[in-house]
Amino acid sequence: MPVCDTCGNEYDKVLRVTDAGGGSYVFDSIECAAHRLAPHCDNCGCPILGHGTEANGKMFCCAHCASKSGATAAVDRV
Repeated sequence: MPVCDTCGNEYDKVLRVTDAGGGSYVFDSIECAAHRLAPHCDNCGCPILGHGTEANGKMFCCAHCASKSGATAAVDRV
């Protein structure tokens, strides 16, 4: 039975994902896939599931987190 690469759960209805670099993964849920593959915010550590914000070569989940690292031009909404 396939085993999730993130949580180790054995599951018969897995998701198989191949990334652009040729890496191959098995996941038992979208949640596990996101946790493993999504970039993580350089401030709070949460997985970035939307567009996020990039500033000074780092990725952030929102403008608030970016501003905590000195990226004052980032805004969440206009």
